Amino acid sequence: MTHVHYLKMEGKSAGFWTLLAGLVAIVAIALGAALYMEENGHWVTGMSNQIVWGTPHVFAVFLIVAASGALNVASIASVFGRQLYKPLSRLSGLLAVALLAGGLAVLVLDLGRPDRLTVAMTTYNFKSIFAWNIFLYTGFFVVVAVYLWMMFERRFNDYSKPAGMAAFLWRLTLTTGTGSIFGFLVARDAYSSALLAPLFIVLSFAYGLAIFLLVLMAASRGTGRPLGDVMLTRLKNLLGVFVAGALYFVVVYHLTNLYMTGKHDVERFVLLDGGVYTRLFWIGQIVVGGVLPLVIVFSGLGRSRAMIALASVLVVLGGLAQMYVTIIGGQAFPMPMFPGKEVTSSFGDGVVGSYAPTLPEALLGIGGIGIALTLSVFALKVLPFLPRSLADADVDPHHAPEAGKA
Repeated sequence: MTHVHYLKMEGKSAGFWTLLAGLVAIVAIALGAALYMEENGHWVTGMSNQIVWGTPHVFAVFLIVAASGALNVASIASVFGRQLYKPLSRLSGLLAVALLAGGLAVLVLDLGRPDRLTVAMTTYNFKSIFAWNIFLYTGFFVVVAVYLWMMFERRFNDYSKPAGMAAFLWRLTLTTGTGSIFGFLVARDAYSSALLAPLFIVLSFAYGLAIFLLVLMAASRGTGRPLGDVMLTRLKNLLGVFVAGALYFVVVYHLTNLYMTGKHDVERFVLLDGGVYTRLFWIGQIVVGGVLPLVIVFSGLGRSRAMIALASVLVVLGGLAQMYVTIIGGQAFPMPMFPGKEVTSSFGDGVVGSYAPTLPEALLGIGGIGIALTLSVFALKVLPFLPRSLADADVDPHHAPEAGKA
């Protein structure tokens, strides 16, 4: 492959400034929603003493998991030596940082007392997985920033491979820590599983690549830069592999729970009797987020760029549905206060928790996506993250004779 030439996004058109203004407006509305909940208290949300993590956490965890997966393209190039993906490494690192920033911003604003964030940053209980994740998240910013520096500064390009390896290992650890937040919660029957860590890792591959594809296609189209079929087909097929892997781990996770007698009730809740959670699982997570993208990617439909974009959108929607079922559905199922006994009381013990997301929660969650995209668009304008061309002849020299023959 010839030397890759990177260029900034000019960002002088009315369309660019309209896009940036729209994203800033989304962020401003989200901040207003956070202020509204802060001033009035969490009673204006759908959350309760039983369901303490609501819709904002669904978006936050999704973005954090996707941040790890967005770095996968850069890892394939630097760690596994696939030079075809090298032109996309900078954009991969940018999206990883932007998505994590968006997810963490939602978490901070949904704490109820964001002013007490300094307590969480200075007082640690290392028996808590939450304390570990403080280091994993902040460390991810540092590791990826160094990785990007090695790619930007030509004098340090030789160090990009070890920096990429460090980033690869760190992101696996980060996603393991995020999955372990739920896996270590033994009090919740829907959680408490060591399989959640590897499941979240595989999910991150699918979520991150889906968002990466959407941003890459939009940026190439918006800037008029060539995006050849060779690169797009590779990324599209890779997305299909990751989605298939995610479905496999979901099946293994639920079969493992069904094998254990103590998990039968919660599995029946999720798979059969959970109402909205069951519908979101089968329709949102399995069909929309899994089956339909696979059909699009591995059939003739995958030759259409519009259908590739649709498959990526479906993966994102399915991921949000999966996080909703995992996070909120897992809390809605009643905690077993006295295993083997039937418990009833005026406090609603043994009763499935009710939850309905409110507008401020949804706006705050969407604001996390707005923050990630705003940071990405701004960075594309001020720094050369995008290659000048991803045409087939530029990314795959072996394709050039075919192009000439045509």
